[in-house]
Amino acid sequence: MGLLVNLLHLSAFSSIAYKPHSVEYPKANVTIKCKAYGGELDALPHLQTLRKFPREELVEKVALVRFDSTLLLQEQEKEQRFQSNAVFTIKYLHQSGAKVVLVSDWSAKTNPKVFAAQSVAGFLSSILDYKVVPVQCISHNTVSKTEGFEKADILLLENLSDFRGEVANCSKFARVLSSGVDIFVNDYFSRSHKILASTCGVARFCYACLAGFHFEESLYHLRRLAETSTKPYVAIIGGSNLSDKAAAVHTLASICDGLVFVGMMSFQIMHALGLSVPLNLVEHGALKEALDIVQFAHNRNVQILYPNDFWCKNDRHPKQLEIYPAHAIPDGWVPVDIGPVSLDGINSILTKCKKVTWIGPVKFHTNSGTKGASKVAQLLNQLSRGNSNITVIGNMACQAMVKESNSIFHLNMLENASVVWEFLKGRKLPGIMALDRAFPFDIDWKAAYSDPAQPLVVDIGSGNGMFLFGMAKTRKDLNFLGLEINKKLVKRCLDSSHQSGIRNGYFIATNATSTFRSIVSSYPGKLVLVSIQCPNPDFNEPEHRWRMLQRSLVEAVADILTVDGKVFLQSDIEVVSVRMKEQFLRHGKGKLTIVHEQSYAINNEGWLKDNPFGVRSDWEQHVLDRGAPMYRLMLCKSASSE
Repeated sequence: MGLLVNLLHLSAFSSIAYKPHSVEYPKANVTIKCKAYGGELDALPHLQTLRKFPREELVEKVALVRFDSTLLLQEQEKEQRFQSNAVFTIKYLHQSGAKVVLVSDWSAKTNPKVFAAQSVAGFLSSILDYKVVPVQCISHNTVSKTEGFEKADILLLENLSDFRGEVANCSKFARVLSSGVDIFVNDYFSRSHKILASTCGVARFCYACLAGFHFEESLYHLRRLAETSTKPYVAIIGGSNLSDKAAAVHTLASICDGLVFVGMMSFQIMHALGLSVPLNLVEHGALKEALDIVQFAHNRNVQILYPNDFWCKNDRHPKQLEIYPAHAIPDGWVPVDIGPVSLDGINSILTKCKKVTWIGPVKFHTNSGTKGASKVAQLLNQLSRGNSNITVIGNMACQAMVKESNSIFHLNMLENASVVWEFLKGRKLPGIMALDRAFPFDIDWKAAYSDPAQPLVVDIGSGNGMFLFGMAKTRKDLNFLGLEINKKLVKRCLDSSHQSGIRNGYFIATNATSTFRSIVSSYPGKLVLVSIQCPNPDFNEPEHRWRMLQRSLVEAVADILTVDGKVFLQSDIEVVSVRMKEQFLRHGKGKLTIVHEQSYAINNEGWLKDNPFGVRSDWEQHVLDRGAPMYRLMLCKSASSE
């Protein structure tokens, strides 16, 4: 243990070696993975955002915005960047022609002057420059939320704090909350780690669920936190409760070059290193976690720094402050902040860093009168003016940075540390997972096809690719794209394409329900055909058969399909085909009509007798081999709809 102490002491930490290189900030759509304690830190999903959602699709839609009251209802003006993004989400929707309905929770702590819904609406009106009017749609179980727009620009629903169904994520409450709503926009990032009816439950009942501008920016900063290409990377860790945060600290140790402990957790680390620490400052039951972290950091050659001295107060005379070495705090004295020697050590380390993340409070007592947080903020502010990437997490850290900086627009700031701790633990964040997905990167169509200008055929739920392979061999003048959620099947299809030399067929592993628009809209040629065949052939779960076909997918197909383009639908279950037909006719915006051409033989029930392409999928062949019928339908996009 003595050798380990020497390796991890300040003198060793200050000698981090690194090679200078150009700093490349990650794009918002870069997939990031890193090792976490006990497994792998899952990459954050790529979400559908308000910024990328077709603006024309917002016209006359009812958009429910879950806003963060701590941003918009503060009595003192909040940091401009945070508030401006939250305000911009609402204004953007209204200016795009959407009917905006706001919902949030608030209390007297948020702003004592605006607790009643009427006063909240007035406060928001002054911020947004639109007339906001409160309505009682939740308590009165009102189905329609559009009637109030005759007297208002924007509607405000009741305080969610008054309803138990909010924190319980009650399905019935979520249904009432989302009744009459077309699009859900979540701009409440600070509670992404919670399961709430207003962030998770409503997503089940809205056909499009998007991230607002503030949510998107916060998610971007969370991604940058895990990005490791910029070195050296140091994490400043404050706060307490190591037992609960051990997995998160392990993650930081796996992605950083150094860990600087400045809060109560530092005593747990010092205790694990065998240093003298007052036992009343040691967290009960956290020794094993602390030892694991120390050993893990040592194995990775990650340097650890802990405070050398502390500002301490006297129990009997709270206003009396003295500086004591970390290993010699007298009885009756309690640490309240890190001391000047520790700050000098932090300064010597940070000046060599290209990336720093500060999470958790520095102080041990809120009214200590010392300035440890301010000193750290000053150091980081100086670094941020250079090429260093600075991320600041938590209310205290953000407030300190705001006070010490003339401008915060060059900083990565996340006010709620709880969300970040949960992310670093490797847990999925419910508020993020509830939103629609977007495809994670731009596709190199030139690499996918020998001629990416050819018309495109997309098979949604392509399975093992039998249909597309057969089509690609007979129609060299078309390109074929299979969208399949099963990654193993997609890999198999791509390998088969490569081995057989097919250059007009390509496959992507994705959930087409939420990514069809973002993928196909980037294709340089025309979309001439979309096929959906036998969705989810699972007899044990018949309901699964039509979950894939949602309104958002139908609208995307109707929008992107070229004039005279076709939609081919078929299933071996009649009720599934009927539902697919109804969905396309109902949500196709009047652009799609059923084809009744003489070349297509129609049976007495109105279904196509034969597969018009002469190429069958594996499931279709299986159904026909056992003598069962297929229920087929062809739709066409008419020129008059354009």
